[in-house]
Amino acid sequence: MARDTVDSTPIGSTSDLVDTLAEGCKTPDQFRIGTEHEKFGFCTRDLKPIPYEGLHGVKAVLEGMEGLLGWERIEDAGNIIGLADPVGGGAISIEPGGQFELSGGPLDNIHQTCRETNAHLAQVRQVAEPMGVGFLGLGMTPTWSRADMPRMPKSRYDIMTAYMPKVGTRGLDMMYRTSTVQVNLDFRDEADMVRKMRVGLALQPIATAIFANSPFVEGKPNGFLSNRAHIWLDTDNDRVSSLPIAFKDDFSFRAYVEWGLDVPMYFVKRGDRYHDVTGTTFRDFMNGALKDVIPDAEPTMGDWNNHLSTLFPDVRLKRYIEMRGADAGPWRRICALPAFWVGLLYDDGILEQAWEMVQDWTEEERAALRTEVPRTALKTKFRNRTVLDLAREAVALSSEGLKRRARMNEGGVDERTFLEPVKETVASGLTPAEQMLMKYEGEWKGDLTHAYTEYAY
Repeated sequence: MARDTVDSTPIGSTSDLVDTLAEGCKTPDQFRIGTEHEKFGFCTRDLKPIPYEGLHGVKAVLEGMEGLLGWERIEDAGNIIGLADPVGGGAISIEPGGQFELSGGPLDNIHQTCRETNAHLAQVRQVAEPMGVGFLGLGMTPTWSRADMPRMPKSRYDIMTAYMPKVGTRGLDMMYRTSTVQVNLDFRDEADMVRKMRVGLALQPIATAIFANSPFVEGKPNGFLSNRAHIWLDTDNDRVSSLPIAFKDDFSFRAYVEWGLDVPMYFVKRGDRYHDVTGTTFRDFMNGALKDVIPDAEPTMGDWNNHLSTLFPDVRLKRYIEMRGADAGPWRRICALPAFWVGLLYDDGILEQAWEMVQDWTEEERAALRTEVPRTALKTKFRNRTVLDLAREAVALSSEGLKRRARMNEGGVDERTFLEPVKETVASGLTPAEQMLMKYEGEWKGDLTHAYTEYAY
């Protein structure tokens, strides 16, 4: 998220919070695709993470991008922390450890998404290469320790850094040493939202397995294929969830709001200041708990929208739905993730078939997949099958969904080509992580410096 909102509209009741989610409902012709991806900046001279300050730092890259693109500058306490595209709706932001993120604009199809991604990566190279800076597309830093990681000057990250060790053992690793790719998709109405949330949550471990790409930590194998996904399992269980409520009969916009109201907040922003309110739930806030703690203590819609951005279920609901289960990877896989989910979710018939695939999975089975997939990925057992079997079924459905979209789209735009990296994975049965481990044990001879050339953008 590039910018915390400052919408001062007062909240009259819980129904206002429900209504703001429902405002996301769109007709299918209005459905769009928004893709976000993160990447690690490194110094090409010594393969160390780039700091914020300095001639080859994050600040210099952001200011170079500002000059190249002419986008609007975003600051926090006088420090540049991002850029916003005033025309296309995209943004560039920085994560706690300097991960450089593109939040793409809402686009019509995946061809546009891939052009956007390729243009961005070319622009970043144009700015960063003369500085001696490269960018790495992996789900977790392969060689850097937590102590190696720089800290970005964003006020919300200071609050989170202090809070994370109180609520889990891996939150700081999540913040500073992981990168992801995600896609944001639309819904027609509440029933469509419910169906997409359920299918997305059930199949999120399958996507995690297909895109598993974080098998190293501090220079050696870490025992996982998606260590990024494993880290999320003990980050902050108040807000990180497989969201079992989504599978209850009464799941709705209101049910999601009620869940979010009882999640502790991180901060309240007033003017340029971030007030640390960790431990206070949004429901407490609405009931006056902060009236003697912060100025202007009446909750606003800006406060709620900021709070929504700090909830971390595997599939997150805002005015759209965020699919959050994949490790960062090469540019082809950045485009493959939206292709996978668009194929599954944007055709009603395919969405129904995907629901039929997962509807009898129990809460315990979904939880077991979420726990085991980070370690064994496609080889994870499920009933009398494996996740690879499930992945092949899901990819086939997705491909058919994209085929149907091509028939429906004006001009017959076919997006199936972007599924090719995923099809290659399920055909071989080998995740990107396993392929990288094979290189590590073979041609790389245990030398992970090769990752900074073969997996750089």
